[in-house]
Amino acid sequence: MPARLFSREWPRDWHRCRHALVTVILLGTLSPAVAQTNDDAMREALDAARQKQWQEIDHVAIEDHVLIGYVAYHGLLQRLPHADPQEVLAYLERYADSPLSDWMRGQAIARYGEAGRYDDLLAVADGVPEGTERQCHYYSAILDREPQVAAEGGRKLWQVGRSQPEACDALFQALRDRDEIGEEDVWARKMLAWRAGETGLMRYLDRMLGSRWQDGRAALERLQKDYSAVTRIPTCIGPDCRGSGPLFAAAMHGFTRADTEAALEAWHKIAPHLSIDARHRETIERDLAFYALVRDTDRHRGWTDDTVARLADPELLELRVRDALAERDWQAVIDWIHRMPDDPRRDARWQYWLGRALERLGDPVTAESAYAAAADQRSFYGFAAADRLERPYALNLERNGFDDDYRREVANWPVVRRTEALMRIGEPGLAGSEWYRAVANASPREARAMADYAQRRGWLAKLVQTTIAGGMWDALNWRFPEAYRDDFIHWGQQNGVDPYLLMGIARRESAYNPAALSPAGARGLMQVMPATATQLSRQLGIADPGPYGVLDPETNIRLGSTYIRDMLDRYQGNRLAATAAYNAGPGRVDRWLREAPQEFDLFVESIPFRETRAYVQAVLSYRAIFESLANDGNSEGVSMLSDTEKTVRYDVSLLARK
Repeated sequence: MPARLFSREWPRDWHRCRHALVTVILLGTLSPAVAQTNDDAMREALDAARQKQWQEIDHVAIEDHVLIGYVAYHGLLQRLPHADPQEVLAYLERYADSPLSDWMRGQAIARYGEAGRYDDLLAVADGVPEGTERQCHYYSAILDREPQVAAEGGRKLWQVGRSQPEACDALFQALRDRDEIGEEDVWARKMLAWRAGETGLMRYLDRMLGSRWQDGRAALERLQKDYSAVTRIPTCIGPDCRGSGPLFAAAMHGFTRADTEAALEAWHKIAPHLSIDARHRETIERDLAFYALVRDTDRHRGWTDDTVARLADPELLELRVRDALAERDWQAVIDWIHRMPDDPRRDARWQYWLGRALERLGDPVTAESAYAAAADQRSFYGFAAADRLERPYALNLERNGFDDDYRREVANWPVVRRTEALMRIGEPGLAGSEWYRAVANASPREARAMADYAQRRGWLAKLVQTTIAGGMWDALNWRFPEAYRDDFIHWGQQNGVDPYLLMGIARRESAYNPAALSPAGARGLMQVMPATATQLSRQLGIADPGPYGVLDPETNIRLGSTYIRDMLDRYQGNRLAATAAYNAGPGRVDRWLREAPQEFDLFVESIPFRETRAYVQAVLSYRAIFESLANDGNSEGVSMLSDTEKTVRYDVSLLARK
């Protein structure tokens, strides 16, 4: 194999180099026994390939490296769309077990599509690709071969309220020329654009509409100024009234959010006179019912209840149960839970509340049956139900083990070797892509073997994500590893904080990724904001770690444990309230306590933020799991909450007196 496979300019003897590239593609990782002896050369080669500096690559040094496919990827990518599709197919076959094949297929589809080389595109495609741009190229390619499939796919891409990539322009124009996208579709998309606030797209679409839509334009102009005009515009919009549904759905969307009470009044006036399809009517009424429940619009409770019952939407039913809980209407709690579809109704959360309602209405026998159904599940409400029955928690712990021979075999799997090599050369992102794709495509035994490997290698964040990608929900020793245990125990003891609570917070916040960075800027294991880190450092009399120092695991745990300690002091040691404050901020929790019901479970259910409700439940159930695992998986004597936390009044009395 020549030492200089590529040059900055494609050489005159391209056919010789092309043959060498195909050899690299087909034979690059043929021998799994070949040792990776020159990672430095591979790191340099990959950097050079990314920058198209082919003359800088020492091909002799990397020809047997397990990552040769990554260099070959950039070489083949450089030649698209002119590369023969057979070369692409050869590459896809050679690296079928790597994300490289997915990436190369996607790039080939995009570049062949951009060049109008539709036969080549279809040669490498294996069905409808992912991504809007590639789908537009694909449907353009099959427009003459499979016109109905192309039309159906193209219309789905058309029916969005935002601009689509330029790659879709030719497809949309072809479908318009064939009358597969007509003025009715243009109007419907214009209404979606109105809902999304895309005024530029609205103007663009309006130019495609003829004079038959003038009444629609006039109605839209009135509604843009005043949603309440929905009761005064014509009920028939566009040819044969086909524009009415999209217009009224878009208008009611905005009206409902702006003034739910007025929108409900308007809907009662116009609904009987509208001829719109069931899809638009259901969308309008679901929105109205949702906001009526969220905003406690009591005047229309009868209509709201009828609508929730008729639509049987799980989210609406959940809101209705929570509304009944807030009102302590225990019979309504039972009735609405019974209306839920089977799957959500069987969840520990609703079986627990069914038990609570039955107990309050004087039916302890049936209540115990509901609690028992909940207690079989590993969750916040499953543990709460077990507490009521005074039984240990059902951890449903799955234990896994592999013999040494199989472990040696796993260590030599191509994906493991590539992942190790990518981590050695400083490519953790690519390593994660290799690893998680393999886990998702593995058999259950293979996925568990990879989790076992990650645990033995100390890849804690990768281990947790492996259990998620592989659906290993009962493999608790892997899902909740003893990560940074000594630091959690040390700083928990230093700050007087339950170390299992700290572990639960870190597991929920970052899944043990010490470099985790949230969109809001929170950093590290316990997701500490830099400004909070500065404040806590000043409080502790230590140097401000800055935005990067806060990523150090021990520093992050120290600061996070200090913050949760302050929250515990604020709420008289109550871990439930302190956990809510860690997520949502103490100001909000103070307000919720002033408005809260008294029992702990009703307080959790009354938290208005879905994220915080789920966060509190996760952290507290995780801390019980960590404590049980520390006891070799035995939950005997483990309690998610203390007796005081289960019986104290969750109201202003919980706020510490200063």
